[in-house]
Amino acid sequence: MTNIYPSMRFGLNTSLLRDIRFWIALFFVVRLVGIANAPLETGHNWRQSLTCMISRNFLEIDNNILYPRIDMAGEKTGIIGSEFPFFNYLIYLLAEVFGYEHWYGRLVNLLVSSLGIWHFYRIVLQFFNREIAFNAAVVLLASIWFAFSRKIMPDTFSVSLVIAGLFYGIEFLKCEKINAKYAILFTVLCSLGMLVKIPALSLFSGLAALPFIPNIEVKRKILLGGLSTFCLATVFTWYFVWVPHLLETYRFQLYFPKSLSEGAAEIVPYMALLAEKFYFAALHSYLGFSFALFGLFWFSRKESKLYITLLCLIILVFGLFILKTGSVFPLHNYYVIPFVPLMALLAAYGLSKLKRNWQIAGLILICLEGILNQQHDFFIRPEQVYKSHLESLTKRTIEPGEKVIINGEQSPQDIYFAHCRGWSIDPLQMQNPKYLDSLQQLGARYAIIDRKHDIALNDSLLYLDAHYRIYRLHSAL
Repeated sequence: MTNIYPSMRFGLNTSLLRDIRFWIALFFVVRLVGIANAPLETGHNWRQSLTCMISRNFLEIDNNILYPRIDMAGEKTGIIGSEFPFFNYLIYLLAEVFGYEHWYGRLVNLLVSSLGIWHFYRIVLQFFNREIAFNAAVVLLASIWFAFSRKIMPDTFSVSLVIAGLFYGIEFLKCEKINAKYAILFTVLCSLGMLVKIPALSLFSGLAALPFIPNIEVKRKILLGGLSTFCLATVFTWYFVWVPHLLETYRFQLYFPKSLSEGAAEIVPYMALLAEKFYFAALHSYLGFSFALFGLFWFSRKESKLYITLLCLIILVFGLFILKTGSVFPLHNYYVIPFVPLMALLAAYGLSKLKRNWQIAGLILICLEGILNQQHDFFIRPEQVYKSHLESLTKRTIEPGEKVIINGEQSPQDIYFAHCRGWSIDPLQMQNPKYLDSLQQLGARYAIIDRKHDIALNDSLLYLDAHYRIYRLHSAL
């Protein structure tokens, strides 16, 4: 392999250190720390619990991938209008073979996201030099990708599928003869990536520049354009035909898209938080963001109009996505993930303008800053450990199949760990007897009180400890 950094002097084999596969493997091993943890770390427990819940229900209730199902829909079936549950289904398939465990999603995500980094490197290498490709991949490894690629969430998973698909699309355009394998991989991977999380469409949108790429025969462009149309058609069918059908039939919704004007109005009060998603949350490094700005400046001055057009297309589509999500975007850091590969590329482009020794120093500092700002996310919060024992309590006190009410703040986390079905309600609602009576009329038979919002009910107390009260409601007597 070509020496990227000839001035490097290490005790280790420098050819190994210059191989991006070594760093992908090393980051993979590091992120195995706590890989078997239940979703009880610092952030995004509710989203991870929801992913696990849908996966477990494929195993225990119905494995039809067209009907994702949650546990907190009360008297409803639990079938939900959500993203296409391919990620959940992979977890289910592992559970079918090995028995269910919380953490399978962590391993699936880590494997696919690591492959995403490899394909990202190979794409950048197609258009820039090895130095920029290497630096971009390392910056991406230490970005928000570092923590979220091991969460039980589909965000880096979906972007990785699209990146891999785009790589095979590029290979399809380059190869001498029409290659069906590349065409199939492009279509399947890009379709699945956007189905799993539609924001990954922002990277896919770069293909709109396809007609303007010189030195590629028109036939290839038309074929790839047709395959791209098929990818978009599958995404449209799921999100704008099937999901509305699920909502109309089963009456439970996961996400609430806004009109562009509504989204803009919601975002205005959160402009500071919106900016933070780019200057910090994306790369988890202020230095990395500084280099991304520096790289953007040089990129806009030095690169071709085609590259600049492609960059603008991705920014435009991602901007529309921000508006469609409204206040959700600035309030949740993981929504920036589809844009992070572009920021990593720009940061690497900025680094490339320095002398090589300074590039090495800058890259090391960016990685250190990114990793240190995320290392806490590898560990379960001690104050949350008690929730992992909830299922053993409910198995001893609650009859199988009976519905429960839990003061889980309308989050799926508590009811997921209870391994029950029913209602997760606001703690204040638990103090409203009329509301509890209405839920009992809909089938609730037990109440679980997390004592961080403690309240005593006038029902039959079945269990009490430092963390939980479990009651049999009067309607079950």
